[in-house]
Amino acid sequence: MAEVLFYHLTRATLEGTLPGLLERSLERGWKAVVQTSTKERCEALTNELWTYKDGSFLPHGTREDGDPAKHPVYLTDKEENPNDAQVIFLVDGSIPGDISAYERCVLMFDGLNDAAVAAARGHWKTLQGDGHAVTYWKQAETGRWEKAG
Repeated sequence: MAEVLFYHLTRATLEGTLPGLLERSLERGWKAVVQTSTKERCEALTNELWTYKDGSFLPHGTREDGDPAKHPVYLTDKEENPNDAQVIFLVDGSIPGDISAYERCVLMFDGLNDAAVAAARGHWKTLQGDGHAVTYWKQAETGRWEKAG
């Protein structure tokens, strides 16, 4: 069963949080899939990952780049794991499908959006009921992420 981490974004944006989590995944030797809800959002995040920090490079690609297996980070708007990733990041309301191929699933949601919070609660219940180990992370006033459940 996959370990599932819920990231409740209230102080930081997805664009401010996702690159650091992807960097840590790569440091572990993991490949990652980032699943968005739309093709347009996938393209926007791809552009963001090229420019999020001066002097750094986060290798990633999409379907348009070809040969998905060569990309350590693969961005998509589909439920797929073409690079044999160990971790999936579900963002922008992406719905967790079959996550059994992953060691970890990170579900990031906008804590200032009531519909996103309600959807995350539903996903928590479903995933926990399916036997996955689920944890909840929130951002403290200091900006650090704290495990809260």
